[in-house]
Formats: sequence, C-alpha cells, structure tokens
Amino acid sequence: MKILQFAWGDEMPQNDYMPHNYARNFIAYTGTHDNNTTLGWYRQEGKPHHQQIEHYVGRELSEHDIWWVMARLAYASVAKTAILPMQDVLGIDEQGRMNTPGQGQGNWGWRLVPGQITKETENQLKEWTWLYNRD
Repeated sequence: MKILQFAWGDEMPQNDYMPHNYARNFIAYTGTHDNNTTLGWYRQEGKPHHQQIEHYVGRELSEHDIWWVMARLAYASVAKTAILPMQDVLGIDEQGRMNTPGQGQGNWGWRLVPGQITKETENQLKEWTWLYNRD
C-alpha cells in the first residue's frame, strides 16, 4: 500500500510513498478510511507540506484543487492499482472523514447520496482510466 498523504516531509524525494518511488506491484491511495479526506488533510495535517507538494507538482495549489491533483498523482503512478476514497473523488472536506482510530464516537457516519456523482466526475474518472492505461 502506498498512501500519498504519507509522502511529504523531510525525506520527501527518497520517501517510499512518493509516486516516483512506486513499483508496479503496489496499490496507490490518496488516503484510507483511517485518514482524513485529502481536502481535510490539506487544511489540517498537511499544512506544513503545502510548498513541498506545490514544488512536486510544479504549480500552485489550493483547497479547490488539491483533492483533484492528489487523485491524479495516484492514477498516474506506476502502481498496478489506484484506489480513491469517494470523498476524495468528490472533493469533500474533513466532514467526510470515515474513521479516526482510537476515537469511539463520530465514526462511519458519512454516506454517499444519490446525485453526488455527476456526469463530469464520471467522465474525469473515465479519462484518467484511459490516459493512465488503467482497466
């Protein structure tokens, strides 16, 4: 498992969680059910890494596109499989977090509701599947 939220820090270029360090026999995730959503992570735990992420992707980022950029990094990696939590596909903030380990209450409450997945979202996932040769 390779989780993009774990990629950033002092050892960034060499960090095993950086997409350029993946091997084919991995599964790439933006985050898991035990992590904050990508947008929530960017607002909270990821704050110290904003400049590092921007340097890596080669452009400025914000809350409006971090979830999209991280999802694309997972899809573009050489990992055999890319898995995106639906909250990251939809750009949902920390209110969509599924689970906080060690916290007995407030977990597993987020639900996908009809209509949240738009045609635009569906088309984006189809495009990435084609572009990055995933089937």
